[in-house]
Amino acid sequence: MHDNEIALTEKDVRLLLQQQFPQFADLALSYIQESGTENALYRLGDEYIVRLPRFVSDIDAFEKNEKTLEKELKYLPYLAKHLSFSISRPLFKGMPSKDYPFSWTIAKWNEGHNPGFEEKDEYSEFAKDMAEFVNQFHAIPVETGPHSRRGVKLINLDEETQNALSQLNEDIDVPEARLLWESLRDIPYWEKELVWIHGDLLPGHILINRYRLSAIIDFSDLGLGDPACDLIPAWCLFNKTSRQIFKDSLLNVDENTWLRGKGWALSIALILLPYYKTRSPMMATLARQMLKNIFSAENVN
Repeated sequence: MHDNEIALTEKDVRLLLQQQFPQFADLALSYIQESGTENALYRLGDEYIVRLPRFVSDIDAFEKNEKTLEKELKYLPYLAKHLSFSISRPLFKGMPSKDYPFSWTIAKWNEGHNPGFEEKDEYSEFAKDMAEFVNQFHAIPVETGPHSRRGVKLINLDEETQNALSQLNEDIDVPEARLLWESLRDIPYWEKELVWIHGDLLPGHILINRYRLSAIIDFSDLGLGDPACDLIPAWCLFNKTSRQIFKDSLLNVDENTWLRGKGWALSIALILLPYYKTRSPMMATLARQMLKNIFSAENVN
């Protein structure tokens, strides 16, 4: 998937377990095909999941990964106390070895599967669940916490978004996309206190069971920021009907915040598409579906 991806096998993961967590070394181990873009996931027995970073971008990636894991270990137990939904919490931290350069984690297994795009109004209750998760998460008291790389002003994404647009002339109506992006980019920023945000509520970080929210996973972008970026499920999961249910069920979200959420969804989709269209059919399909939802007639205004 990535040019500099670490080639991991089940044998490699088993060796890490034998060296660092021998109490788990004999449990069944199986690779999860629909792993995320940044982490490879292995189910461990019936109760656990092993999460290992996939690639090395540069020397800063090591420090970034350490900070991410420390952030999750420090704050997720506190955040979980304020939620009625399950979230992935690391239980054990594995250390780098001579064969694998990153720290890694073992977390509790959560039942469910990643949601696909809504087909025929099957997500009406799920839309309420997602809104309730967002409401609860954004209402968690902020004592201290790191800033998220997401949840910043949309203008901060302009260079990367404009660069993506320059690569998509054969894929989308670039002038239309640029016009919409520049209008959303300039929506007034959040003026209230920053809130806790997940930062990356794409389908791969959401689990459902029988069309209801089962768990939220992968908190790599956890931090404080503008709540707008946590509204992206509106455009990556829901049809027109469920999108409206999601919107109506949100608390403390004014129209500018909703529009900034659309701006986040647009920027993310535009940036994903040129990178993944030759690397990951799944991620490219996600980006195209998001753009389709954003540009459909009922969503432009």
